[in-house]
Amino acid sequence: MTEPRKMKVESFNLDHTKVDAPYIRVADRKVLPHGDVLTKFDVRFCQPNEEHLEMTAVHSIEHSFAECVRSLSEDVIDFSPMGCQTGFYLIMSGDHSVEEVKGLVLATMRDMLDLTEVPAANAIQCGWGANHSLEDMRDEVHAFLENADDLLVVMR
Repeated sequence: MTEPRKMKVESFNLDHTKVDAPYIRVADRKVLPHGDVLTKFDVRFCQPNEEHLEMTAVHSIEHSFAECVRSLSEDVIDFSPMGCQTGFYLIMSGDHSVEEVKGLVLATMRDMLDLTEVPAANAIQCGWGANHSLEDMRDEVHAFLENADDLLVVMR
């Protein structure tokens, strides 16, 4: 089989057959024109091409993480789901290490487990407010946290 051509999008150059999810890795680091740094992290929940998150879990993790993480860090720019439904991208202002972000992710997820409802899961605050599940979010976060010791191991 011929090697795929090099792509402009970093994650398209990642060999998804060799990663070992769940994990957290630096996916990109950009120095902006005035010297500010943005660091993008791949927060992978599921093994690519073998499993995926259901949309109610994706949507509820997105809302819950995005709300909870901002109580712990002012450097968060965005937390967005991957289209493949296997994880999320966390974009932060500053040059953060993967070890530091692992601590932030784990603390955020522990806070998420204390939620009694998914934040902004309603028709006024969300474009598909009915598409949420607190239970699905909790199940996936528990599974992620069970692997906390191995989250910095990316490749098999």
